[in-house]
Amino acid sequence: MLIALDLRGIACSAGSACQSGSIEPSHVLGAVGISADVAKAAIRFSLGSLSTEASIDRVAEVFPMLAEKARRLATA
Repeated sequence: MLIALDLRGIACSAGSACQSGSIEPSHVLGAVGISADVAKAAIRFSLGSLSTEASIDRVAEVFPMLAEKARRLATA
C-alpha cells in the first residue's frame, strides 16, 4: 500500500515520525489497545499547513480503490 500510494504521489507512513525505519508496530497504537497484527497494517496520513482540500479529496478517491485491490490480491 505504501508503495502504491507513493506511486500516485501520496505521502504516508507505516508508523509515527519518531519510529522512522523501525520494523516494529507502533507503540502508540499498542498503547491504545490496538493488536500487533492490526498495528502492523496501519498507515499514517498527516495534515499540515500545506495540505489542501484537493489533496485530501485525492486520498479519499485513491485509498479505497487501492485497499480493494489489496483485498482482492490477498484472497487470490
